[in-house]
Amino acid sequence: MASGFFALLDDIAALMDDVSVMSKVAAKKTAGILGDDLAVNAEKASGFMSSRELPVLWSITKGSFLNKLIILPIAFLLSAFLPIAITVILLIGGLYLAYEGAEKIYEFLVPHAHGDEEEALQDLSKEELMSLEKERVKSAILTDFILSIEIVIIALGTVAQETLTMQIIVVSIIALIATVGVYGIVALLVRMDEFGLKLIDLNERDDSFSDKIGRFLVAALPKIIKGLSIIGTIALLLVSGGLFVHNVEFVHHLVESFPSILGEFVVGLVVGFVVLFIIIGIKKAWKLISKK
Repeated sequence: MASGFFALLDDIAALMDDVSVMSKVAAKKTAGILGDDLAVNAEKASGFMSSRELPVLWSITKGSFLNKLIILPIAFLLSAFLPIAITVILLIGGLYLAYEGAEKIYEFLVPHAHGDEEEALQDLSKEELMSLEKERVKSAILTDFILSIEIVIIALGTVAQETLTMQIIVVSIIALIATVGVYGIVALLVRMDEFGLKLIDLNERDDSFSDKIGRFLVAALPKIIKGLSIIGTIALLLVSGGLFVHNVEFVHHLVESFPSILGEFVVGLVVGFVVLFIIIGIKKAWKLISKK
């Protein structure tokens, strides 16, 4: 009986060693998409009132956990019984991500008549602000859902030849890292200015070391958020373009002479603007129909 117990411990230890090795491999494979996930979600989670930043981020994090709980079992089942469905889902997600990236570029390039956003926010009632917050949280969770699919599928691909037990453990670990790691870093970023102010108030001296660090953090946050907004937009286009390049042979051959990053970006940009103009056209047509 004792020998059986120790044999079981040996099996568990061997399994954990295998899990550790495969998790490292999967983490390397998904490192790029995790970086994109961080940039996109940092941009999505910023721009709220200071008192609402952490509650909003916690809402998005809970939504991200729920996304993983939905995606993981479905991914394991589809991978086993209907692999083609994985590709279809990825391409649909790619259309949405490309659209989001193109829409951001379009809003930056094309003048809009809705005025200054900060002034508009100041004119909103508490109920309207909460409604706007809920909409932004929903958008962030939806984007997280699509990026989570990509993370899970890439991680699953690294352990496709392993046992089902190994697949479940390794992919679940990567999914957990994708949520806890990414949103933990985002939380640190969005509270960076608060930490800077605390450093400034740490003592009564005007030019202490803590004051210098604090002022640097406060001044750096808007620039970091703006930078992450740009990186997040590029990331959306790269991820979406990568989905089409790696899953559609025709698209792959079109850009195979390009450097991989440039090819993926161009594909994401083209697909995004095609979808954007189709949606704009549908909206205009709907307005004309509604007026009649």
